[in-house]
Order: sequence, then C-alpha cells, then structure tokens
Amino acid sequence: MARPRYPKSSGPLPPPLPPETRTVGQLVAETLRLYGRNVWVALAIGLPAAVLNVAATGLSRTETLAIVPGAGAVLVTISFVAASAVVTGAPLRSRHALTAFLVGAVVYVPFPFLAVLFVLPGLAWFALVGLAVPAALLERLGFRAALRRGVQLGRADYVHALGGLATLTILVFMAQIGASLLLQNYADNSERLAAFIAGLVLSPLLFLGGALLYVDQAARAGVSGSGVGSERPGSYPSRSERRANADLPDVDDADREGGADAEVEPRPLA
Repeated sequence: MARPRYPKSSGPLPPPLPPETRTVGQLVAETLRLYGRNVWVALAIGLPAAVLNVAATGLSRTETLAIVPGAGAVLVTISFVAASAVVTGAPLRSRHALTAFLVGAVVYVPFPFLAVLFVLPGLAWFALVGLAVPAALLERLGFRAALRRGVQLGRADYVHALGGLATLTILVFMAQIGASLLLQNYADNSERLAAFIAGLVLSPLLFLGGALLYVDQAARAGVSGSGVGSERPGSYPSRSERRANADLPDVDDADREGGADAEVEPRPLA
C-alpha cells in the first residue's frame, strides 16, 4: 500500500502582524497563545466569572436582571482588570487599579440590559467604551478621562473592536455550551458544577482577548511606544524596559488631556 504524501513545508510561518494591523483572527490566536503561557494565572482570572456563572445558573430573566448587573459589575470587572494587568504589565497594587475597577463596574452595569434579548447591543457597548478599563490602569487616568479615552480607543477602529469582541464571545460561548453538556452527560456533574468548571477554564479567553484588543486599538489610535508597533512584529518589551518606563507622569486629573498619550506597552507573553 502506497504511503500517503503530505505537502512539504515551504519554510517557517511568517511573523504575526504588529498590533496596528493585527486581524481579528490573529487577535484570537495571540489570545490563545497568551492563555497557554499563563495557564494558572488565566484560571485565577476566570474564577470570579465562574462564580457569576454558578450564581446565574437556573435563574429566570427577571431574576437575572435583578442579580447579574450588580454581581457582574464586581466579578467581571475584577477579571478584566486582572487580565489587563497580565497583558500590559501594569501593577495591580495602585490607586489606578481601583480607578480601573470603578470604571469597569460603571461600564458593565448596562450590559445585561442591552444583552437581554440579543448579545450584540451589549458587545457594541463594550467595544465603544470597555477599553476604558485597561486605559485607566496603564495610562494612569482619572475616572472621566478614562471613559473619554475608552471612547477614543473604541472609535479608532470600531469594526476591529466589535469584530474582535464578537469573535471571542462566540468562541467562548460555544465552547462553554459544549463543555457544560459534556461535563453533565459524561462526568455526572450537576448543572452548577459544570457551569463553574466551564467558566473557570474558558472565560479567561474573553478577558485576555479584550485586554489585547486594547493594545490593538491604542496602536490604531496613534499611540506609539516601545511595545506597540515600534519593535519587530510580535515582539514585546522586556521586564527591565517596562520597569524603566514605569515612571510615567501622574495623570490622575480627570480633565488633563495629555494623559491620553501615555505609552502603551504590552507584557511579554513568555
């Protein structure tokens, strides 16, 4: 019997595109790569969202709208702020992390009401404003300045922002459904336990991808720095470079316009 022939490789794969020209497909690929290199951290990021999954399991629509906005504003925002710190290298032990949390909580509250019939309006809202969370953390912005910056980043390439969030959401949602059914049918787990495990393992993709989307949109908005577009494609600054660039001027003043030009430096994936 003749052995099957496989096409020969023409050489190494091309390097990924820089953030300012990165496609939605490459955004997803970089998210998976980041997850794979930070598995335990990613699981910690997914823990608050997994708790929310369990709390929302089996609730009616009315009960969901009564509980999820408040609980989600806390739990989802914790996960997103933590993911933003992983991607950008910004410290969590700072008042800017608290500002990012407050911004995220306010941004999240309308989401359940916008997504109650169809998730797209909620994603459209996040694509327009949601990047205010990593902006507040990394660029050291005050509350109002972070919201303005979030809108600026969302509008830099709104199609990319919405498409990236929609793709990540579909990926995570479909994987969660499949994993929940598998766990319930073949592992004899309860519905709540299955929802917890699926949320713990899969939801970090959405948060890490959203934080990487901030890097893309910041590059598209014209923010340059050693970590966005100025290095070779796919490269990230070293820890020493991030420490050297950590002493940025304080821009806590919400009305200070210069704060939007802070450098954006994604964290090394290694």
